[in-house]
Amino acid sequence: MHPLRKNRPLRRTVLACAAAVAVTVLPLSLKPHTNPAATAVPSRASSGASAGSRTATGDTAQTRWGPVQVRVTLEDGRLTEVTTLQQPSDNPRDQEINAYALPRLRAEALAAQSADIDTVSGATYTSTGYRQSLQSALDSAAR
Repeated sequence: MHPLRKNRPLRRTVLACAAAVAVTVLPLSLKPHTNPAATAVPSRASSGASAGSRTATGDTAQTRWGPVQVRVTLEDGRLTEVTTLQQPSDNPRDQEINAYALPRLRAEALAAQSADIDTVSGATYTSTGYRQSLQSALDSAAR
């Protein structure tokens, strides 16, 4: 009998299972891109209110490591600035995390024009608090 034609049902079963897992898991791990226009902040001008610049401060979100609070500026219904007013800063590790997480969160918020932003790896609690305060500020600015 030829060496490649040996009957090895266990090997075939393992390979078939590995292939099935790869085919199932790989598409699930791909992250879909979001359309910033679909998640835009509602324009004040289109709702009949006066256009212009508005500033709103979000509620303070209490996280496991400390408070997070942001202030937003909208000009003609577009998010133009997000300023962090409070962030966890009790120890050097908090400061290290915030040094890379907060600029990324700000950039994502400005790009998305909403609070529908991704969590920064390693800064889960800060990201969650940032989103909560950002949504609160956007809701206040829309009133």
